[in-house]
Amino acid sequence: MIRTRRVARAATRRADAGCAPTRRAGAARAARGLLTALLLIPLAACGSGTRAGGATGKDSPAGFPYTVTNCGVKTTFTAPPERAVTMNQHVTEVMLALGLQDRMAGTAYLDDAILPRYRKAYKGVEVLAGKYPSKEVLLAANPDFVYGGYASAFDKTEGRDRAALEDGGVPTRLNLEACTDHTDISTLHKEIRQVARVFGVPERGEALIAAQDKQLAATAKRLEDTGKTRVFVYDSGEGSAFTAGGTGIGNEILRRAGARNVFADVDKPFADVSWEKVVQRAPDVVVLYDYGGTTLAQKKKRLLEDPALADVPAIKHRRFAVLPLSSAVLGPRVPEAVDDLARQLHPRRNGA
Repeated sequence: MIRTRRVARAATRRADAGCAPTRRAGAARAARGLLTALLLIPLAACGSGTRAGGATGKDSPAGFPYTVTNCGVKTTFTAPPERAVTMNQHVTEVMLALGLQDRMAGTAYLDDAILPRYRKAYKGVEVLAGKYPSKEVLLAANPDFVYGGYASAFDKTEGRDRAALEDGGVPTRLNLEACTDHTDISTLHKEIRQVARVFGVPERGEALIAAQDKQLAATAKRLEDTGKTRVFVYDSGEGSAFTAGGTGIGNEILRRAGARNVFADVDKPFADVSWEKVVQRAPDVVVLYDYGGTTLAQKKKRLLEDPALADVPAIKHRRFAVLPLSSAVLGPRVPEAVDDLARQLHPRRNGA
């Protein structure tokens, strides 16, 4: 199945990419919720960016006001959001990793199962839709912050674009991978720090980053003096292969896991490439992204039964590794994805 994430990226390539109130919800937030429920009647612009939060400048909580520019949108928060809605799994898991489930009014769009350590917290959050919620369903949750993982979360044709939401008094955030030329671990740090700062819990962000860096360092030590395995990522595709290019976090995961992405020279996070190029670049391992309606067995079958690929080393020797899609995007799973993939590619360096 070609999901919305891929359709949105393809469109970018062609162009160039309710609930019960929380314990702190006050009258100001209720008033803003009423405005958003009135189908986003535009508010007067305030300076060069949106002001968000229920407190005034003189009585803002410690650390506020906080101004941040995210993917070209400047927002000033005068207080932490209390009714956030997340759309796309990796940003939902960012919130859960920071212990912010009590600030979530709703969530939507999973690629696969929530990590076991987050499941209890996730079960306490209302699921607004299996995929993206309609504008009406989104607004019915009375959000004071909307956090999207892919650009498709803020689809203008569906009335969920950032400008419309911001004009209606609802600040937004888009995951940095959707608007960053080159994504690496420093981008992940920035994403975590900024989200933690928006919610007034910077210390949680630093603790999460420290734990992630410790895990990455342990994997790197285990892989010392290990050669790089030539890898081709197969996301999806029939007439062409949809793969990981060299500018996304997927490429960084491969690099840190002791792999060399055979399409690292493609200046995009994801791209369609011809099967002829796959043959020419002769990868030793295929990394399958696991998600959606096409099973791993179906993906393997497509590759193994293509006579044009028969002499590709990875296909000839049936060498496959697997990553869930939610582990191959900019979210809290990245260090675990590096470790998991390293164990699949270099089993003798497991350190067990």
